[in-house]
Amino acid sequence: MVTSAQVRAARGLLNWTVRDLAEKSGVHRNTITRIETESTGPGYSVEAICKAIEAAGVIFVDENGEGPGVRLRKGQQ
Repeated sequence: MVTSAQVRAARGLLNWTVRDLAEKSGVHRNTITRIETESTGPGYSVEAICKAIEAAGVIFVDENGEGPGVRLRKGQQ
């Protein structure tokens, strides 16, 4: 499951504003803010947000038991 911190970090890696993510995912920016502040649970919106982020080259990871994180796919900038 993707965490709110991962969504915020992924947006930071991409240098996207909440408005940018809203446009690319089709999710209202208020919903994105609620997801990033843990005011709402998982659902369709989180799935749409993750798809938009992944399409832009971000990978959600949980490596070596160090906890969840994000990284750019190789070759992405």
